[in-house]
Amino acid sequence: MPKPIVNALIVDPWQMVAGLWARRELIGQFTHRNIELRHRGSRLGALWALINPLSMLALYFVVFGVFFNQRFAVLPGETRYDFSLAMFLGLALFHAFSETLSWAPAVITANPNFVKKVVFPLEVLPVANMGATAFHLLVSLGLVLVGSAFGTAGLSLHVLWLPVLIVPLLLLSLGVAWILAALGVFLRDIGQITAFVSTALLFATAVTFPPDKIPPELHFLRLNPLFQIIDLARRAVLWQQSLPLHKLAYVYGCSLVVFAVGAVFFALLRKSFAEVI
Repeated sequence: MPKPIVNALIVDPWQMVAGLWARRELIGQFTHRNIELRHRGSRLGALWALINPLSMLALYFVVFGVFFNQRFAVLPGETRYDFSLAMFLGLALFHAFSETLSWAPAVITANPNFVKKVVFPLEVLPVANMGATAFHLLVSLGLVLVGSAFGTAGLSLHVLWLPVLIVPLLLLSLGVAWILAALGVFLRDIGQITAFVSTALLFATAVTFPPDKIPPELHFLRLNPLFQIIDLARRAVLWQQSLPLHKLAYVYGCSLVVFAVGAVFFALLRKSFAEVI
């Protein structure tokens, strides 16, 4: 007897998400493998986890901090160093999401053996890739915390808000990853679209300029939860401001909705993966 539609929509995604904890060792193994694969064959190895974000920071700092003389103008007497820290924090959080857009569309099609020849929990593949992305995010955030100790505002207990903001970022990213991974099986061109979307989001989330410079007619850009996560992280970690709880609740609400939609979407479409690949 085929499962009722309601059961397919509710039970399967819930079982998929609930089963992630039982498969934590498998996820850990694949996460470790993904981290190694990213740096395999390079002479500097895992040092690229530090070099890549620092090189991107240097590039954007020269362009926006020196050539365009941008400032966030939140701290009194804000220096170029303070500006670079704020931009680096934004880049670190944004890059975690943009990485998802990069690898998610091909994460299933790149592993056809897991789809056809063995019984494998395919939902683990995006989760393991997210684990590798989270590792590089933590490295970058570690650099931010070290650097903020030498900034104008210094380091304070407000940094404890950072884990609170990382959780919705990862939930949001994983939900999007499940959606793109499922779509990528049926629409191979989606990877080309996400490359453009990633570039557009870089500017739409005010990573390299103050949010106040967004014109009123584009105020809807603030509805993007990624925009809010980056803004709240800067306010808490670097500017030592209290976080508006209604914005924090909004971020968590959006992230949980995207996570749930991603789980349902992936659970429904994965039954057809083997027929397409």
